[in-house]
Amino acid sequence: MDASQKLKHLILLKLAEWDGRELPPITAENIDRLYEEDEEKWDAISELRSGEVETGLPTPYARYFEVKAVAAKYIDGTWVGWNYYYGGGKHSEPEAIEWIDEAYDVAVKEEEKLVLVREFSKITAIPEGGAA
Repeated sequence: MDASQKLKHLILLKLAEWDGRELPPITAENIDRLYEEDEEKWDAISELRSGEVETGLPTPYARYFEVKAVAAKYIDGTWVGWNYYYGGGKHSEPEAIEWIDEAYDVAVKEEEKLVLVREFSKITAIPEGGAA
């Protein structure tokens, strides 16, 4: 499957999870048809549109919107990325910008790291003879 087909599959899987329905076997040959035939996909599209993680990859310039590169993990462990458009003011519709067909495969290097976090606060002096 190409990147856009993987996103369509993730959307159908989200719908199946919400509705408790079973999906037929999905292949690269039938995913586009199944996706187009589903009339209830809009909430799942909206849910996926903002992505699972920000990738920090370069994004195109958009005059009226903010753009960030985001990605989601596909069921086979690969990752799919796309540009998430948002903002633009009261009368804009960033959700109307086509993003599924512009999706791309991304390589991911995951590394678990141990992080030490310190929080400091100032100790105030207790007056002599005062309660602790």
